[in-house]
This record gives sequence, structure tokens and C-alpha cells, in this order.
Amino acid sequence: MSYKERPVTDLVSKHNVPYGTEKEGAKLSHPKALYMLFFTEMWERFSYYGMRALLTLYLISEISKGGLGWNSADAGQLYGLYTGLVYVTPLLGGYLADKYLGFRSAVLIGGSLMALGHASLAIESMPFFYAGLGLLILGNGLFKPNISSMVGQLYPEGSKLKDSAYTIFYMGINLGAFLGSLICGWLGETVGWHYGFGAAGIGMCLGLVQFYLGRRKLGKIGLKPEKVDKSVAQKPKEPLTKVERDRLTVIFTLSFFSILFWLAFEQAGSSMNIFAYKYTDRTIDFLNFEVPATWFQSVNAFFIFTLAPVFSMLWVKLSKRNIDPDGPYKFAIGLLLLSLGFAVLVFGSLSIPKGAETAGVSMLWLVFAYLLHTMGELCLSPVGLSFVNKLSPIRLVGVMFGVWFFASAIGNYIGGALAGMIDEMAQTQSMSTFFMIFVGIAAAAAFILFLLSKRLVKLMHGIH
Repeated sequence: MSYKERPVTDLVSKHNVPYGTEKEGAKLSHPKALYMLFFTEMWERFSYYGMRALLTLYLISEISKGGLGWNSADAGQLYGLYTGLVYVTPLLGGYLADKYLGFRSAVLIGGSLMALGHASLAIESMPFFYAGLGLLILGNGLFKPNISSMVGQLYPEGSKLKDSAYTIFYMGINLGAFLGSLICGWLGETVGWHYGFGAAGIGMCLGLVQFYLGRRKLGKIGLKPEKVDKSVAQKPKEPLTKVERDRLTVIFTLSFFSILFWLAFEQAGSSMNIFAYKYTDRTIDFLNFEVPATWFQSVNAFFIFTLAPVFSMLWVKLSKRNIDPDGPYKFAIGLLLLSLGFAVLVFGSLSIPKGAETAGVSMLWLVFAYLLHTMGELCLSPVGLSFVNKLSPIRLVGVMFGVWFFASAIGNYIGGALAGMIDEMAQTQSMSTFFMIFVGIAAAAAFILFLLSKRLVKLMHGIH
């Protein structure tokens, strides 16, 4: 979840000004606006991941238990469509904010739409259910890219605080994801699904209110853009150089492999969620407590907290010794770790007989799989975002980030469709066979990318 959403490009918009300047010798400190944005993002991610943890389980849960009673195939299709569109609409939302609305208005409108979306999901009615999903998709498109953009604009170009600011902001993403999965998940599974959706809505409202009350801390940042005089002659666009074309080839290649990564990784909210719900022994005997299936959605965020600093230090140390792997190799390592995570689930589900509708597999298999998946994410996602920023010509940075996130959208949609096969394959073949699909996809992608990496490094023309 986390690093995929971490903004790496933070170019200052021509319509806004940075928070201030840093005088030599002055004590460096973050503006108060950063913490306002931190909590806004934390509550929004609380609502998003809290709702996401519930969605698939609500769809497949029996009607007698308050769910919709869908089969896994239909649930997977809807889940994939929803999570895919969530990564498409920010392209439009970013454009509208930059050209017409301004970042502040876009965040307020987007947050309001999402609050209404969660409120709709809290109502037990199918028309309200679909309306809620639509509002969440549209709201996310306006909210997500524009709050991220304002973080970078708090600082002047070259600021020593900018990387630290994004690290703080990124922790807000994971804190919200961690708490949302725990709180909304527990309410949804133990009290009622719509109470969980309602709790997600309350979180969104808290974020929206505190952003509205604290918006003046942003100074001039995020205001409605000034109109540009179209009569002013524009410079003709220069054609791409060979080096630029080569680097764009690398971006498109890595984006393709990111599709293969995310279609497997995003099983977390769909098939792996179903596996936790139906086939995992979630009882802690000495506490006489059953762990809600949705709580496993917080494991990724927990491992991000603990492992991200380790990976950051690892890359720095390897770089000092001139043995830091180039981006394409890190991508391949990430895919390999993802494959190993699903291999863990293959072994863990061997004890489930064909045709079984429930089972009692140890929770440790899921936790270990999430550990490997998170390690894979840390090798691939931040590297991908960074290299899109580094390899893109300045005039195409926004477009290429659009390509990157569109690849994520494709991966999410395909992943949802594949997740829908879990029940059918569990009945006709075995659960292990289902997870072998993702072992094969990720391992084959890793192998092919290892073979291509040397060539891709050459096409990067010195970018590391």
C-alpha cells in the first residue's frame, strides 16, 4: 500500500509558492502545515483501507450474516474494477486541480465526495452501495494526487527538509492504513458490516474537518490557479532526443512489469482476505480470542513501519560500497520476493483437501507471506516511482507518472479477476494450485527482467 502511494515528484507549481526559504545557518524545522496534511492524509487512508479490508468479505458473506452472498468470481470482478478505477481517476483530478480548481478546493471537494460515499455504504441498500463506490472513486481522484502535491510545495527547491517531509507524510499513510484495517475491520466483522463502513466515513470526516480548519497554515499554496494569457506565444515543443527515448523505453518496460507485480500483490485485499476468512485458524487459544480476518490487512503496514528504515539504510550502505543494484535488478528482486511469498501460501495450503469450503491453516503462513510481499514492495515500488521521476524529460514527468499509475490500475483490475477464481479452483483442483498461479507469474517476470536488466541499465544512460 504505502510506498506505491508515496509521492516522489514534487515540482513546485507555477501557480503556487513554497512555504518559505531556508537561510544558511538557520535552524531547520518543518512548517505546521506539514502536520496538518499528515493528519488529513492519515484519516483519509484510515477510511480507504478500512473500507477496502471489508469490501470483499462483505460481498461474499452470507446474507444471513448481513453480507450480499456473492460468489468469489463476482466479488473479485467488482473489487478489481473498484481498485483499478481508484488509480485512474487521479489523472483527471490532478489535471482539474492544476488548471481550474486549485489543490485546496480539489482536496475539499474530493474529501466531501468520499465522506458521502462512505455514508452511502453505511446504508443497507444496493443503490446506495453502488453510489457509494462511485463517489469514493471520484472523490479519491480529486483528493489523492493533490494533497500529495502540496507537501512538496511547502519547501523551496533544494530544501534539505523535503525528503524528511515526505517520509513523515508517508508514515501518515501507513498509520492510517494500520488503524483503519484494525478498527473498521473489527466493527465490520463483529458488530455489522455497515458499522465498519460508517466508521470509515467518520474517519474521512475528521480528516476533512481538520483540513478545512487548518487550511490557512498553507499560506498561498493550493489556491485557485491564475488564468494564463493564451495570447502569449508558446515555444514550439522540441523533439525527443535519443537519450530521452531510450529512458522512456525503460519507464514503459518497468511499468509493464509493475502490472505483473501489482496483479499478484493486490491479492491482499481479495483472495488472501478470503483465505484468512475461510481457510485460516484465527483463534488464539490462551486469550480465547478469534482474530478478525480483516486485521491481516494491517500486517503490510506494520512491516512497512519496521522494514522501510532498514531497506533505506541498506541501499545507502550498498551505494557507498558501489554494489547497490541498479533499478531494474531491484525490480526483479522484488518480483522474486513476491513469488516466494506466494510459495509460502502454496505450502501452507497443502493440507486443505480439494473441495473444502473451510479449513484451519495456521496464521503464521499468512504473516510470513505478507513479510515477503512487503520486502518485495520495498524493492520495487519506491524504486519505480523514483526512476519515473529521474528518467522522464521534465516536460513529460506528469504524463509518465500517469502511465505508471495507469499500469497499477491495470494490475489491480486483472488481479481482481484472478482472485475470483479462488473458490472454483479450491473446489475443482486445490488451494495450492490457485496460489501457484501467482508464484509462476511473479517468478517468470523476475527471470525475464533479470535477463533484460543489463540492457535496460544501458538505456538509462548513467541514471542510477
